[in-house]
Amino acid sequence: MALSTLKDGQSEDAVAESSAGSAASGRATRRRRRWNRLTIILFLLPALVLFTLLVLVPILIALYASFFRWGGFGLPSDFVGLDNFTRLFQDEVFLGDLWRGLVLILLSIGIQLPFALSIAVLLNQRLRGRAFYRLLFFAPYVLSEVITGVLFTMIFSPDEGLANHLLEMVGLGHLNPTWFADESLVLFTLFLVMTWKYFGFHMILYLAGLQSIPKEVLEAASIDGAGSWQRFRHVTLPLLGPTIRISIFLSVIGAIQLFDLVWVITQGGPVHASETMSITLFQFGFKRYQVGYASAISVVMFVISFVFAIFYQRYVMRRDTEGAVTAMRGLR
Repeated sequence: MALSTLKDGQSEDAVAESSAGSAASGRATRRRRRWNRLTIILFLLPALVLFTLLVLVPILIALYASFFRWGGFGLPSDFVGLDNFTRLFQDEVFLGDLWRGLVLILLSIGIQLPFALSIAVLLNQRLRGRAFYRLLFFAPYVLSEVITGVLFTMIFSPDEGLANHLLEMVGLGHLNPTWFADESLVLFTLFLVMTWKYFGFHMILYLAGLQSIPKEVLEAASIDGAGSWQRFRHVTLPLLGPTIRISIFLSVIGAIQLFDLVWVITQGGPVHASETMSITLFQFGFKRYQVGYASAISVVMFVISFVFAIFYQRYVMRRDTEGAVTAMRGLR
């Protein structure tokens, strides 16, 4: 009887010690989670402050100023409501900006990106000196837009430019095009400059994607009898899909916000033929001192970029983002 009582007492003590240990462990876990959250907040706080001051605050100021007729000096006081936006969508120059931006986007997706992909596939092969060629094709992206603009202004000069000299060498000198002064030619000439400047960046993206494809998959397809084109179409392209989608996203956003390269070369001329939304914004905001109207342009640019980004990530990059979230959860 005494032994049974002793055992019961020992069991109760063991249960009590176990409960106390569990409670202490639970408190330690909660304390550690609170400390982790505090650490995350402290590390994120400087970035959040900078993002708020340099991104969110200017967006809100531009939105506020877009409802005023304001020259940029003093506080805005001449409230006009939505008149700036109404004027914006009645302005032939701005509507032309939208059309020219769409043309540049289609040219980039249809010509520049496939060209970059072709060069990336070529330089992913075993070629002598491929490291040098990769450096050579990527080098234009390192140059600033100002240097690129000045360089191609000289290359496409109507009198002494290299482009017209090359046309003379192949027997087409009678054409004598005025590359940046011809309204029907200037946008396509600018696209050539853009392709030279930016295709190296997309080429590097595609090279990184190509090198991440397991060789075993390509070898298995080859063993199954797939030719080089079939391997590229049915194996390489699907596995390169996330990289291609990122490349398209960056290309579209870049075309919407294009400014410095165009400003250095043509300043939007001749007769607005190469003008973009950013050029129009700069003209009205810093040359004509119509800051309220320029703010309305900036708001429209932001809305276009934001809506495109949301829809593109929601419907085009959905599988990529879901895969990334799933992978992060698996690492926890």
